[in-house]
Amino acid sequence: MDFALSDEERAVRDTVRAFITREVMPLEAEVLRRERAHQPGLDHSEVRELQLKARKFGFWGLATPEEYGGMNLPAVLQSLIWTELGRTFVPFRFGGEADNILFHATEEQKREFLIPTIEGERRSCFAITEPGAGSDAANIRLSARRDGDDWILDGEKTFITGGHDADFAIVVAVTDREKGARKGGATAFLVDRSMGWRSEFIQTMGEGGPASLIFDGVRVPHRNILGEIGQGFTLGMEWIGKGRYTIPSHAIGIAERVLQMAIDYANTRETFGTTIGTNQAIQWMIADSETELEAARWLVLRSAWTVDAGLDPRHASSMGKLYGAGMVNRVVDRVLQIHGGMGYTRELPIERWYRQVRLYRIFEGTDEMQRLIISRDLLRGYTKIGGHLA
Repeated sequence: MDFALSDEERAVRDTVRAFITREVMPLEAEVLRRERAHQPGLDHSEVRELQLKARKFGFWGLATPEEYGGMNLPAVLQSLIWTELGRTFVPFRFGGEADNILFHATEEQKREFLIPTIEGERRSCFAITEPGAGSDAANIRLSARRDGDDWILDGEKTFITGGHDADFAIVVAVTDREKGARKGGATAFLVDRSMGWRSEFIQTMGEGGPASLIFDGVRVPHRNILGEIGQGFTLGMEWIGKGRYTIPSHAIGIAERVLQMAIDYANTRETFGTTIGTNQAIQWMIADSETELEAARWLVLRSAWTVDAGLDPRHASSMGKLYGAGMVNRVVDRVLQIHGGMGYTRELPIERWYRQVRLYRIFEGTDEMQRLIISRDLLRGYTKIGGHLA
């Protein structure tokens, strides 16, 4: 059994790490300064400039098929790259990406929505969550009723990532209430902002924030249906599933960075005539953090491996998401404790990460939903203890 990275994986990881270190991390002080002044850390044009620099290195469209100019990287490589992105808090992502379900679009829809999104000319958001339908996504109420060649959308979506900046939304709406969303009663629509929906920004404990989207008699052409009528819930679950290994991959990068900060601080900060790293209390926090970090790393890489192996990834990715999200919260909390009062200030990014990673236990499937999936798979015999090695 070989746990080493391949030459290709190591080369890609190291190239991304060099780019992040040279081009992105130098922006951290300015990002913190702006955020302390209640400004965005980077504006859209600055992110775009970084993405175009990365494109010259060949990093464009990590998950995007080659026919659309992307790299179409395997899941394990994508996981490694997301870990490197997590090593900085600068709000940067590689360009050339689009919502995975947009590839179900018709050729006309691809020209209007998919291609411009990949090229960075348009910005999308995915809207399924509602005030009364979070973890229970099948309970959505936003309705779409047929009116000739159009559909009329009424209702509200909430906690929509990127919803305040998007110029179009992928909206999952109820088209047949008797069937119910899970059994073919929901449909996905591509809805331009110019069609009449509006957004309201939601302030959160983290930087940036999601939005509520309000649809009041919004008229959408029939040709803007994504996929097929009744396919909305299935597409929604496909969209959500993508985050099950990328989110904890990002968490690993954060944990690596903050743990190194704790080690450096413990080796230099002196109290009572000696460095705090000589204290057992500090040593144990560092040891526990490293152990949990390593455990999360292999859970997450295994979940990505199941995708590449063509296996059903849901059980493995739920374990990776559950443990990775909890791990990074515990590690950041310990690192803040090690830094004491300085860790609590906004002069350092630790408190920023503290606020950021709390979201990881909620979005793209709460801890409780991951536990439900894991236990259900075992209790119903969908999987065996030990997974593919059983």
